Amino acid sequence: MTLIEEDNPRLLLVDDDETFCCVLKSALERRSYEVIVANNVTDGIFQAEKNIPEYAVIDLRIGHESGLELVKKLISLDDNTQIVMLTGFASIATAVEAIKLGAVHYLTKPANADEIVSALHKNDGDSSVLISENPLSVKRLEWEHLQKVLMQHDGNISSAARALNMHRRTLQRKLDKRPVRE
Repeated sequence: MTLIEEDNPRLLLVDDDETFCCVLKSALERRSYEVIVANNVTDGIFQAEKNIPEYAVIDLRIGHESGLELVKKLISLDDNTQIVMLTGFASIATAVEAIKLGAVHYLTKPANADEIVSALHKNDGDSSVLISENPLSVKRLEWEHLQKVLMQHDGNISSAARALNMHRRTLQRKLDKRPVRE
């Protein structure tokens, strides 16, 4: 068992993938963090209220819940909490919302512990980031648009489907697919 010293920064890790949490927790503890794990939004809020973390790594999609709600709650508890949003379902809309709500960085899975620690301590933008020469594919543009409309409707799939003039199940099926890279 890892010894936790008083001066180790507290980090809240919230992801519904228990195996991923176990591996990442061990890696972060080796980097001198005191890691508290939660596997759903409710438990994440409970843990944060019990012991406000200095750092947090929050998955965007936690089961059927949105990690964005947890980002908002953590910032309301302490606006100095450094939050990294981690996701396998990256979109421009969710990245913008995560940053607007208070996350300091947004990483796509798979991300290793070193990338996550680096992102936790990155407070400034990077003007040297390369700009892609290739436009997004039609499939990626569609996925981005669906994410944007879903955000506009506060994550309500039925409401977003009505706005898109699409059947709710069709929208759910499209959202459950991983986004195409380009």
